[in-house]
Amino acid sequence: MEDPSKSRLPDGGLQPSRLADEAVAAIRARVSPAFAPRVGVVLGSGLAAFGAAVENATRIPYGEIPHFLRPTAEGHKGELVLGEVSGVPVAVMSGRVHFYEGHTEHQVVYPVRVLGRLGVSRVILTNAAGAVNKGYRPGDFMAIADHLNLTGKNPLMGPNDPDLGPRFPDMSEPYDHELRAKAIAGFRQAGATIHEGIYVGLLGPSYETPAEIAMFRSLGADAVGMSTVLETIAARHMGLKVIGISCVTNAASDHGEILSHESVLEESRKAEGKFVAALQATLHSLR
Repeated sequence: MEDPSKSRLPDGGLQPSRLADEAVAAIRARVSPAFAPRVGVVLGSGLAAFGAAVENATRIPYGEIPHFLRPTAEGHKGELVLGEVSGVPVAVMSGRVHFYEGHTEHQVVYPVRVLGRLGVSRVILTNAAGAVNKGYRPGDFMAIADHLNLTGKNPLMGPNDPDLGPRFPDMSEPYDHELRAKAIAGFRQAGATIHEGIYVGLLGPSYETPAEIAMFRSLGADAVGMSTVLETIAARHMGLKVIGISCVTNAASDHGEILSHESVLEESRKAEGKFVAALQATLHSLR
């Protein structure tokens, strides 16, 4: 018989892999035994329309999945959608939780770990972001080539869970360049303007000051947001390949406009048609 202590952390809590496996068991009880998702998708603020594109869908509210937290930010629906898009079996997280909602780094990345334990080998992480690059406009998209983690957090802090990955994972290619090229082609096929750039991840929920934007620009950043970077770290720890896509929803604060979450959601919704078509084209290329 397995020693239960081996699945627990020093503080008595379950290892992240065991927590994720509890969610996986609950999810698998709701779908056909033959269903095996190959790609995971996490939808950012105002981008939930893609969930409606999933065919033969099973929809599970987060509240019905063990240890899942319900998002409190508007624009994050809070349901897992399982089915097919462009012939590819997918697991789509419609909405995410954030640090600024009062959660820990481990809670923030828990859904990505569940996707990995479900069996996906690739994840598409999407977000709404502010433009740092002066050449970006609301409605544009950015394929994330790399990121700056300025959250001051890391989901791998504490004892390592070897069932998820190594103690010191390599991060020399956080966003897979071959998959990124396919995503860029898919977005262009859908008629979307897409750039390739560097994403800055912050804690939020306050927007950035003009001085902060100037600093990010000096560091080579192109877009800024309040998610994604820790999910990427957790995914790479598990050996998953990552595509990161930002929907540019506003110019940076040094442009003189007043920023609000309502305006972010409005711009996301304006872009959702191209976003859905672009993700469909991207997934078609991943078949």
